[in-house]
Amino acid sequence: MNGDEHDATRNSSLYSALTGAVSRRDTLKRLAAAGFLASGGSPFLLGPVARATTERPSHGGHIRAAASSSSTKDTLDPARGATAIDYCRAFMFYNGLTEYNDKLEPQPCLATSFDSPDGGKHWVFKLRSGVTFHNGKTLTPADVVFSIMRQKKPETASKIKPLVDQIEQVTASAPDEVTIRLTAPNVDFPSITSISHMMIVPNETTDFSKGVGTGPFVCEVFYPGVRSLAKRNPHYWKPNRPYLDSIEMVGIGDKSARVNALLAGDVQIINDVDNHAAERIKRSPRTRLQAINSGNYTDLIMRLDLPPGNRPAFVEGMKYLLDRDHMKSVIFNGYAEIANDQPLPSANPYYFDGLPQRNYDPDRARSLFKKAGVAGAKLSVTASPAANGSVDMANMLQQSSVAAGLKLKIQSAPEEGYWANEWAKSPVSFGNINPRPTANILFSQFFTSDAPWNESHWHDERFDQLVRAARKEPNKTKRKQMYADMQQLIHDHSGLGIPVFITDLTGYSSQLGGTDNPVPLGHMMGYRFAENVWHRS
Repeated sequence: MNGDEHDATRNSSLYSALTGAVSRRDTLKRLAAAGFLASGGSPFLLGPVARATTERPSHGGHIRAAASSSSTKDTLDPARGATAIDYCRAFMFYNGLTEYNDKLEPQPCLATSFDSPDGGKHWVFKLRSGVTFHNGKTLTPADVVFSIMRQKKPETASKIKPLVDQIEQVTASAPDEVTIRLTAPNVDFPSITSISHMMIVPNETTDFSKGVGTGPFVCEVFYPGVRSLAKRNPHYWKPNRPYLDSIEMVGIGDKSARVNALLAGDVQIINDVDNHAAERIKRSPRTRLQAINSGNYTDLIMRLDLPPGNRPAFVEGMKYLLDRDHMKSVIFNGYAEIANDQPLPSANPYYFDGLPQRNYDPDRARSLFKKAGVAGAKLSVTASPAANGSVDMANMLQQSSVAAGLKLKIQSAPEEGYWANEWAKSPVSFGNINPRPTANILFSQFFTSDAPWNESHWHDERFDQLVRAARKEPNKTKRKQMYADMQQLIHDHSGLGIPVFITDLTGYSSQLGGTDNPVPLGHMMGYRFAENVWHRS
């Protein structure tokens, strides 16, 4: 066992001890039950071309990847990343202190080890030697200090500010070491250093248009909303990585066009495959389909600070208008798992199964609308192809509303610019949330009172306290009860209706290898395909 392998083993043991992580056997059982894994313990890779995972990677080649959303707000500043295409580019050009394995455990990356001497208040990261940025500069503790502390500045507009607010200080504690002091213990903290927003950039960086990092690819071209071109980093610190010579990334908003581009060989990877086009990809000898249930959901957003969402009975009534079974079978063609207005899927170790399932009940909805004083009212619902399945959900909701005494009008918003201009702006709309690696990260980014993406503008002091308390609770049983209480609060009081968890469908060219073991955090191998895929000659 070499030094890095020893550190990885030690770190994994430490992390499991602190968090009370479940065993590998239990993890695999949960993943299999929720559709993460096929019967053989691997992600679903469906198609006529199947090769052994021991196939030896080859170097060279160029591919084109198409993401479902792109706009002039695309960014190479990892702190500001907001869409799948931003996350993919972040992992192309940068590295974090840690990275996830296929069990969502943080492993060494730019840090060779991480340890907490006091149960999660202070975290010490030993830095890897010999790592250089794309501009030739050597990685130092000053880069790490800058990268993390800039996230706390309001002008950075970091998308994870509630997460980094718990960081009190970052210091260079040795020539090859940084120490991060938190405002309170957090046994999950190394997980935060793995997410795309926490990538390390050179000290004092102000211009992010070149994507200068330590990652597997160097940015050659970046036109926001148009395309990017990444070239292989010949000085990458991981031996023999990456495999490809270059990757072009584009945005193709239309689902049919994206699938057609894959089938025609114009692109080699696409995300957000239309559920009803899945069979076409599975049947083609040129393509494969990967299906992973990782917690992605499209939600009905009711702003609690705007009428009629400021009336609790209206919000509850709308949740009873969600015909979840019909949505799963008709809209998602079976590629979904029934949800219950709680944001954690059943495979999550902190999933709370004690909530009575909220079923479709238009009569109960009618009674609640009458209580809220909105019976017979005309309301608008904003939907867009950008939020996966939301247009079909809105149509189904419109039909259901008739039986409940409402008159819903659908406002269809274009895909381009939806997330910047329309998402959660109107009283009732739809969103689509990519999975997060831990429950605490998800809750901190989307549900606490100060969360940057608090879609329904829900504020609950007890919930906020529970999120903070769970970070420092090492006892697994106690933490699980805290997360159960949090899910109960979201289910009962937030302005979100979460009908199903959508299976992530990624389409690949059969000429691509290295796709068999993705991180279960969304499409395109948890957005980290760039470093892992290779082109078969």
